[in-house]
Amino acid sequence: MNFGWINAMLLRDFHAEATDAYRLCTMEHGWVECFGQDVLISFRKVLTRERLLTELQSWASSVGFHVRRVFARFVPRKNQQREPPRLVCGDPAETLETIATERHLRFGIDFGTGYSPGLFLDQRENRRYVRHLAPARMLNCFAYTCSFSVSAASVGATTLNVDISKKYLTRGRENFALNSLKTIDHRFIVDDVRMVLPRLARKGEKFDVIILDPPTFSRAPGGKTFQIEHDFENLLIAALQLAERDSHLLLSTNCSALREHALEVMARYCLKVARRAATFHRPPQLPDFPPGAGASSIWLRLR
Repeated sequence: MNFGWINAMLLRDFHAEATDAYRLCTMEHGWVECFGQDVLISFRKVLTRERLLTELQSWASSVGFHVRRVFARFVPRKNQQREPPRLVCGDPAETLETIATERHLRFGIDFGTGYSPGLFLDQRENRRYVRHLAPARMLNCFAYTCSFSVSAASVGATTLNVDISKKYLTRGRENFALNSLKTIDHRFIVDDVRMVLPRLARKGEKFDVIILDPPTFSRAPGGKTFQIEHDFENLLIAALQLAERDSHLLLSTNCSALREHALEVMARYCLKVARRAATFHRPPQLPDFPPGAGASSIWLRLR
């Protein structure tokens, strides 16, 4: 897979819509993303990292792109072996944090706290769609740093954010503050999503947008594991109990075994079990991602 470097015209399009977080290049064993003026190289082979670093310099010169720092991270076969990115170019005395902007919304980026810096670029169109839907109440499962919730809150929604990581939900609150959004009408629950959804159902809570973008693998503090290929169906069935009529539910995953067709098959089975009906909608292809790269996503509109 070689998508090449984005051209100057696409770069101008991003800047025109106040976006400075996007993918710069994709090739077979690696890719390059930018967050503001900081660049992150992800690689599976050392030679790929060196090639991308060299090409980055010539590309940046050709389009007039200023690179402040370059970070690199190795992409291991197993998620458990992931490590934070390492600085390869730039001032090591500077903070590892920066701010990225997406359609005027600001998100904190931290290259030092984990494998992912805090904003998944392949969810850009899904975040835009949330703003288009303008929900009243949104449930954000596996909320991470709450980028979906910031998008929803920016158009007036109240949100419920669930994640097993207190650290990431704290960063989510900081993302609200970065956008001058008060958190008084928003809830943040540090817990296993699988435990939270039945509690919400027993309380009779309902939402008009639900985000299901789980990790491929995770481990709760008590040692209980989540494996998407085994647990996604039960998760979706539980979430369907919380969906209002005419609500929207996002199914999204980076698991290579669950591409769009597999997601749709799973969704149809779960809808049948839950005795619900829905229409399906897929987000448009991202201009900076080659087909098949990034997360697989399907929106359900529940009737």
